[in-house]
Amino acid sequence: MAKQFTVPDEISRVTETLERGGFEAYLVGGCVRDLYRGVPPKDWDITTNAKPEEIQALFPHSFYENDYGTVGVVNEGIPENPNDPKASLRVVEVTPYRKETTYSNFRHPDKVDFDGTLEDDLMRRDFTMNAVAYNITKRRLVDPYGGEKGIERKLIKTVGKPEDRFNEDALRVMRAVRFSAELGFTIEKETMDAVVKFAHRLEKIAAERLRDEFTKIIMSERPMGGIVLLQKTEVLKHVLPELEEGLGCEQNGDHIYHVWEHNLRALQHSADRRWPLHVRVAALLHDVAKPATRKWSDEKKDWTFYGHDVVGGRMSAKMLERLKFPRKFIDDVSLLVRYHLFFSDIEKITLSAVRRIVANVGPELVWDLMNVRACDRIGMGRPKETPYRLRKYHSMIEEAMRAPVSVGMLKLDGAKIMEATGEKPSPRIGWILHTLFEEVLEDPQLNTEEYLLKRTKALAALLPEELRKLGEAGKEKKEEKEQEEVGAIRKKYGVK
Repeated sequence: MAKQFTVPDEISRVTETLERGGFEAYLVGGCVRDLYRGVPPKDWDITTNAKPEEIQALFPHSFYENDYGTVGVVNEGIPENPNDPKASLRVVEVTPYRKETTYSNFRHPDKVDFDGTLEDDLMRRDFTMNAVAYNITKRRLVDPYGGEKGIERKLIKTVGKPEDRFNEDALRVMRAVRFSAELGFTIEKETMDAVVKFAHRLEKIAAERLRDEFTKIIMSERPMGGIVLLQKTEVLKHVLPELEEGLGCEQNGDHIYHVWEHNLRALQHSADRRWPLHVRVAALLHDVAKPATRKWSDEKKDWTFYGHDVVGGRMSAKMLERLKFPRKFIDDVSLLVRYHLFFSDIEKITLSAVRRIVANVGPELVWDLMNVRACDRIGMGRPKETPYRLRKYHSMIEEAMRAPVSVGMLKLDGAKIMEATGEKPSPRIGWILHTLFEEVLEDPQLNTEEYLLKRTKALAALLPEELRKLGEAGKEKKEEKEQEEVGAIRKKYGVK
């Protein structure tokens, strides 16, 4: 019985348009693999015997901007918004059947021929699980290389000889590892042996392509296993060799794992919590400088790692620059690594110290810093529940970032009071400000310069003792409001 898949209408309309134009049309590659696995595809690829110009003639909303025949067909009804549930359906890639010649640079074919057949097109693909095609109209699965069996067995195996596929594009050795991390598949032995054999060819691959594969591994559900496999296959030394320095690097008594495993466990926790890429990379690199800064202390009878946070911030920036990450991403990660080692004694933490941390990384990154700290804790083998100390940090950060309750919130200041009343600098100015502030706390709508000036003139006419009492009452009200807001924050985190 033919395999049946549920395909969105937006995709079926593209294949139907091609077939009405007299051409063949098959879903191909990762989307067929994911459909077979019961997983919604992240993108959609269609292959056809139509040439690029024939594809564009059928689809007025399309673009063709490459040398490989791929035409992007745009579904206009889907907004250009990555957060839209149908975002993956907006652009469908339609590519002619291709035959390829030699790959002299181990990256791209020297020549692409659009006169091939479906079987020719499937033959050029990397792994059998990606060399399966599906015709929606006929509900026909085309699988000349055993991809269906590979998917069922969760096995990554090259189409044909591994050395042929890896000679064509050396990046495929890293893609094999990435697919293993993303899909939870095992790499077949002959393919694995070839990954190790051809790992050195990654030196010929552009840093941007390495970065993209590395990013996909980090954003997978199993990045720890992916990095371990990168190291075992000798791929890691061509991507982030500095990480390998942590292998066998023993730490002090607070840690039960060597630096290598500690960093990987921190990374895995960030993935388990589904935190964004910059937090995951910072978790992976937060202790990358420990091997370089490790020294034995005869006094402590243990290893020390003084300055590893500062050195690590610089190292992580250089590592990410080498992989051509965007500047802001590099800056964010290096800041998180640089400041991951902050205060630890909650009895001695002051709000001014917390404010310095916020100032160092910025309000937009401080909560990410707390997440990196949580990853560091889990990487040490600590319990996963949030300890009191971590909750206290969160509380104090929120307190430090809270807009202060102060007379500075008034639409009037001391200079304007003196200008309007003729008062000289004296405690009377403070009493007036605190009196006005109490009224604004009770009714925020009174915080207009017009009302406050009018009220100021009335207050300035009061006797000193009467004004003092009003001012002190206003100051007490301000302090009560401060305590109320701080108390609410501490209650939220369950701390004192």
